[in-house]
Amino acid sequence: MISVVIPVYNEKESLLPLHAEIVSAMHQNALQLEVVFIDDGSKDGSWEVICDLARRYDWVRGVRFRRNFGKAAALSAGFTAARGDIILTLDADLQDDPAEIPRFMAALEQGGENASRLDVVSGWKRVRRDPWHKVLPSRIFNRMVSWLTGVRLHDHNCGMKAYRSEIFREVRLYGELHRFIPVLAAARGFRVGEIEINHRPRRYGHSKYGVRRFVKGFLDLLTVKFLTGFGERPQHVLGSMGLVSFLLGSAGLLYLALTWLWRIYEPDRFPPLHQRPLVAYSLAALLLGAQMMSIGFVAEMITSHLGRKEDSYSVVEQTPPTPPAGDS
Repeated sequence: MISVVIPVYNEKESLLPLHAEIVSAMHQNALQLEVVFIDDGSKDGSWEVICDLARRYDWVRGVRFRRNFGKAAALSAGFTAARGDIILTLDADLQDDPAEIPRFMAALEQGGENASRLDVVSGWKRVRRDPWHKVLPSRIFNRMVSWLTGVRLHDHNCGMKAYRSEIFREVRLYGELHRFIPVLAAARGFRVGEIEINHRPRRYGHSKYGVRRFVKGFLDLLTVKFLTGFGERPQHVLGSMGLVSFLLGSAGLLYLALTWLWRIYEPDRFPPLHQRPLVAYSLAALLLGAQMMSIGFVAEMITSHLGRKEDSYSVVEQTPPTPPAGDS
C-alpha cells in the first residue's frame, strides 16, 4: 500500500480537485492507495471537506490538530497514522501533480544512477511556477544545503517526496526539520535520489511562507549539520573550537608575559600592559575557549547518561540464525 500524506492549512477549495486527481492516478495505474489528510488547525472549513471525503471513500482518513502546529508536526502525525509500505507526501495547493505518483514508485524500485534501490526519492521542480522572489532564495538555499550536508539534491524544499516507511522508525521530526528528512535519512545510511516533476501554478489561496521561512530554514540547516555530523560526539566540534580559542588566548598571554619581563631591561621597547588591546583579546579568547570546552563536556555527559531514543547505527538486514548442531 502507498500512503499519501497531505498537510492541510486553509486549503478548502483545493481538496476536492486534489482528491479527484489522486483517484485518477490510482485507477489509471492500478495502485493501492490510502490518503491521509492532516488538518493543521485550518479555519476555513477544510476539516468539514476532509470528513465528507472520509465518509464517502474508505481510502481517505483525516487527522485534525487543535491549532496550527506547523508542517513538520503535521507530517510527523501523518507518518504515524500511515499504514503503507511507501509514504508519499505532497502539498495540498495543487502545485504538486498527483500524476507523478507512479514515477516516484518506479524510481524507488529502479534506483538512481548506481542502479541500487532507493529509500527516498525527492521531487525536483526544475521549472517552477512561482514568482522570482521565491525561486531565487530557494535556489541559493538548496545549493547551501547540498554543500554543507553532502546530500546533492536540486530541490530540498520540494513537498513531493516518497519514502520507505522504515525510515520513520529511525528518523524523528521536530521543530521545522521536515525539509531535511532526506539529509537525516542519508545520515542513517538510507539511499537518496531525485526525479524531475511537473510543477503547476497556484490556483487557490496564497503562499503560507515568507521571508521568515528562509531565516528559520538557515538556522535549521545549522542544527541538522550539527546533529548529523556531531550528534553523538558534541565535544568534537565544541571542544575543537574551544581548544583553538584557548590556545590562541594562552599564546597571547605568554607573549605579553615575555614582553613584560623584557621591559625590565628595556622600558621603552614595549608599551605598558594596560595600554595594549592584546590583553583584552587574549583574556577573552582564553575564557571563551574554556567555556566552550566545558559546554562540550556537559553535552557529552548528557549524551552518555541520558542516551538517545534511536541507536547510533542503522541495520538493513540480518542473516537467519544458525540452527543448533544436529538440527536439519
